[in-house]
Amino acid sequence: METTSTRCANTDHLVIIGNGMAGHRLVEVLLKQPRRPSRITVIGAEPIPAYNRILLSPLLAAELDEDALTLHDADWYRRHGVELILGEQVERLDRTQRRLTTHSGRILDYDRLVLATGSRPAMPPVPGIELEGVQGFRDMQDTARLTAAAERGGRAIVVGGGLLGLEAAEGLRKQGHGKHGMAVTVLQRGERLMNRQLDATSAELLRSELTKRGLEVLTGARLAAIENNGQGKVAGVALEDGRRLPADCVVVAAGITPNAELGRSAGLTVELGINVDDTLTTSDPYVHALGECCEFQGTTYGLVEPIWRQAEVLAARLSGTKASAYFDLPSATKLKVSGISLYAFGPTEATDDHEVLSYHDPEQGDYRRLLLQEGRIVGAVLYGDTACGPWYFEQSLAGTNLNACRQALLFGQADSQALLDSQTSSDYSKEVA
Repeated sequence: METTSTRCANTDHLVIIGNGMAGHRLVEVLLKQPRRPSRITVIGAEPIPAYNRILLSPLLAAELDEDALTLHDADWYRRHGVELILGEQVERLDRTQRRLTTHSGRILDYDRLVLATGSRPAMPPVPGIELEGVQGFRDMQDTARLTAAAERGGRAIVVGGGLLGLEAAEGLRKQGHGKHGMAVTVLQRGERLMNRQLDATSAELLRSELTKRGLEVLTGARLAAIENNGQGKVAGVALEDGRRLPADCVVVAAGITPNAELGRSAGLTVELGINVDDTLTTSDPYVHALGECCEFQGTTYGLVEPIWRQAEVLAARLSGTKASAYFDLPSATKLKVSGISLYAFGPTEATDDHEVLSYHDPEQGDYRRLLLQEGRIVGAVLYGDTACGPWYFEQSLAGTNLNACRQALLFGQADSQALLDSQTSSDYSKEVA
């Protein structure tokens, strides 16, 4: 009797719906496996091959060319025996027949299917959200429209003071600088920028720097409506406190919504995202999902690190090799705005259970705050000099007791590691004795 894993590795037709970063990463990892599905087809809704969406912000800021974002061109897929179909949206999924149909009428049968359909901006349910000039910031087409808007000048409102909103705002400001000029205002519902990652001090440092650059930042600003100019285009925004701000374009960067509609219409178990188990398998054993469209144990995804680990787990399963189970790990946050270095992970607020270590040099613009619990780092915020950030995160993941280097923790990795190594050596000597 043929096992599922052998059949999958040697004879199956694997179809991947989605040619974004998650789908592309899965293909890359599959090609490195000792065995792989005998036929792989990738379907992408966009008309261009996969590109690095993380670099959309520097592209908008005119710091990169479009070519710098391309992960692999179409010829790369051909050389590796992968069929690439671009510019087609899958509209129907028949799980009984294991068959899908695209908007052009193309029909494909599959043995295994992977949904990597990504996400879209979460649009607030306010009047005027459908007006011309309101958009998200998720793909190359969005970036092209925002670039054109910046070149025309005028006023832009960015809704969302998180990572993506700040990157979009700074990109618009830089793109419009020296041309017709674009005034950019950021609206943040909370009382501080990046409130999920930063404490009050680091958030204020960030706000101060962005304000110096020419951005207007309004915190505690809740969007009530987007106003119509009478011709179906944006004229401005209204806030819940009664203020009205003029605008020529509105960029919504206040979270994402998984593209789970295809899975839902096919009868898969879907909550916010398409539910998967620790092998990235949906409620249908022949259908898998990964990336921003999936949901695992109540968690959905928007950062690269967990999605890369999902790709490793799923590629092993699809290749018939032994796969470890997927599980969530903490992730660190880095802001991609030129001239600003920021690194953070863990809780933003200290509790009675935390020991707080902090360092602030206003003249140099450096700030570091560590949260420790029983000698172990559980959270950190670094602004300015972030060189130690990855080391702190590594120690946090490892659960390393840092009491031996506590006095040096805020002032450098080298000194801290030297003290740790010295303590380890001393402990070993005592054991030998």
